[in-house]
Amino acid sequence: MTDETLDALRLRLAPAIAEAAAFDGWKPAAVAAAAAMEGVDPALAAFAFQDGPMQMISAWIARIDTDMAAALPSTQLGNLPIRERIRRLVQFRLDALVGKEEALRRALAIMAMPQNVAKATRLGWSSADAMWRLAGDTATDYNHYTKRITLGSIYAATLAYFAQDTSDGHEDTRTFLDRRIENVMQFEKTKAKLLKPREETFSLTRMLGRLRYPAA
Repeated sequence: MTDETLDALRLRLAPAIAEAAAFDGWKPAAVAAAAAMEGVDPALAAFAFQDGPMQMISAWIARIDTDMAAALPSTQLGNLPIRERIRRLVQFRLDALVGKEEALRRALAIMAMPQNVAKATRLGWSSADAMWRLAGDTATDYNHYTKRITLGSIYAATLAYFAQDTSDGHEDTRTFLDRRIENVMQFEKTKAKLLKPREETFSLTRMLGRLRYPAA
């Protein structure tokens, strides 16, 4: 037996649990199946996930976060346009779900239960934050929050679309994602113009004042 922590064990078992959840649901049976696949003591695996479905789903999301950070470090994304950075990060997460669509559908249904909404919201925020950090975001003002809320909504909508997408290679989901990102980029451009400092924006009053009282 190793000195592996419970958190590390959860991350290790998470992909196998997701595979089993497509057939067994996010239930103890999925944990037992994953433990058998990974050669883990079933009692230890059951203890690691004793808090139930949301703990299993949280571990799955955390594993995707971890794999994403390893595969797409900020140094690799730095020279790309911001929209392409975001697109690649979200697409990595979607690619990790290929073949696990049924597990995803079941997970989304569990996360939508009233008692789980708060936890699901925190998980969505955490994933959005991880993506923005890898994309190089350093905002500390209100943009820090609006960016994560916006990306979280894009990702949630894309996940829901992906879960029902039957197109070849999930091509329709790629189109959906690109369209959503483009809409947000256009919104960000408009917002930036509206929020420019006053001296950087056109002012009819200032122009008329200069015409009436030209500078000496």
